[in-house]
Amino acid sequence: MIKVITYGTFDLLHEGHYRLLQRAKQLGDYLIVGVTSEEYDQARGKLNVMDSLMTRIENVKKTGFADEIIVEESQGQKFQDIQKYGIDIFTVGSDWIGQFDYLKDYCKVVYLDRTKNISSTMLRTKRTSIQRIGIIGTGRIANRFIPEAMLVSGVNTQSVYNPHIENAQLFANKWEIDAYEDLEEFYNSLDIVYIASPHETHYKYIKQALEHKKHVLCEKPMCLSKVQSEEVFKLAMEKDLVLFEGIKTAYCPGFIKLLGIACGGIIGNIKDVEACFTKLEDDNNRELKDKKYGGSFTELGSYCLLPILKIYGHDYEDIRFETICDANGIDIYTKVYLRYPNGLATAKCGLGVKSEGKLLISGTRGYITTEAPWWKTSYFEIHRERPDDVERFSERFLGDGLRYEISDLLSMINGDKKKDFKLTRGDSVAMAGIMEAFLKSQGRI
Repeated sequence: MIKVITYGTFDLLHEGHYRLLQRAKQLGDYLIVGVTSEEYDQARGKLNVMDSLMTRIENVKKTGFADEIIVEESQGQKFQDIQKYGIDIFTVGSDWIGQFDYLKDYCKVVYLDRTKNISSTMLRTKRTSIQRIGIIGTGRIANRFIPEAMLVSGVNTQSVYNPHIENAQLFANKWEIDAYEDLEEFYNSLDIVYIASPHETHYKYIKQALEHKKHVLCEKPMCLSKVQSEEVFKLAMEKDLVLFEGIKTAYCPGFIKLLGIACGGIIGNIKDVEACFTKLEDDNNRELKDKKYGGSFTELGSYCLLPILKIYGHDYEDIRFETICDANGIDIYTKVYLRYPNGLATAKCGLGVKSEGKLLISGTRGYITTEAPWWKTSYFEIHRERPDDVERFSERFLGDGLRYEISDLLSMINGDKKKDFKLTRGDSVAMAGIMEAFLKSQGRI
């Protein structure tokens, strides 16, 4: 008897799950299926799981392919189960290629091709659709997006568009999704558009997507002018669609906790906020070659403005920019100074100058500090007058953090309007206004 084992969450059981189990069964004579527990899903960063463990077990059972069902409760369990059950073949979907090769010393490892274009569950008693995501753009952030989306239950990334079809095809082949050269066909293939194209193209693609009645998640900066930002939010409201700006820090659990504590008065009245994000970028990257829309502030400024706007609001009295540019006139280091009625703020960004990247919030009774990468907030401290009077806080930050914004977007689409406080329409409009002011100060627009 050839024994086969596979694992999964199997939430909102759909055709992809069914086909995987079917092909796993065909590999041998006896199929064991490990269904993840709620606790293990949380530990490995799987978000938005809707079905209970018992429901997921029952749905796997109903497929008729599983000879035995077990519960997966911990990371090291796969190796133990292979030994315990005398497994001959371990199999999972091809989106995990290479990650379980270490098991080849104990059994055969088979990666099964994933099923593309999943659109709904197979459960007639449920009306929940799998939200189909299409990506515009094939750069670095798009490549980070897909594995993060795989860890959010209820969505499936299945298409990509790039005006350069050869780039779209390479991306599609890598991630086993469909490539489109025609925008109309692309929009017809999805429910959510994720825009990860160059900054200056965002506004055009947002409008097109909304006009095609698609929800939108757009990378920062969403728009480069206040008027554009107000226009697309108004259009989204008219179409009853969700428009999200993808600043991952805004949706990060640690950052939300930090803001709650800071604004709760524990350090008194906040008088100063300093946020710094710098990195040394390759001179050949788009950010340092685009004379009109590239540079440090358009690339990183949204992160540094976020805590300032969330703490102080949008009604600053004065704003001033200081920049250091390279030989091409592109800012490689920028400081933004904001004055509010009751406080000051500084945002520092750099792509060619390295500085200490920290977030510092100063108040009348103490200060909060979190070191780089504070934009992936997982740890921060509260300091008071006495050097030994320090409170420490920690919160998990999983992966690249994009899963948090994807999960909140899905919740909003499904009717949970309570998520929009993390990055409001007003926040995004204010950021677009500051981006516009910066570009004007540089003579770029």
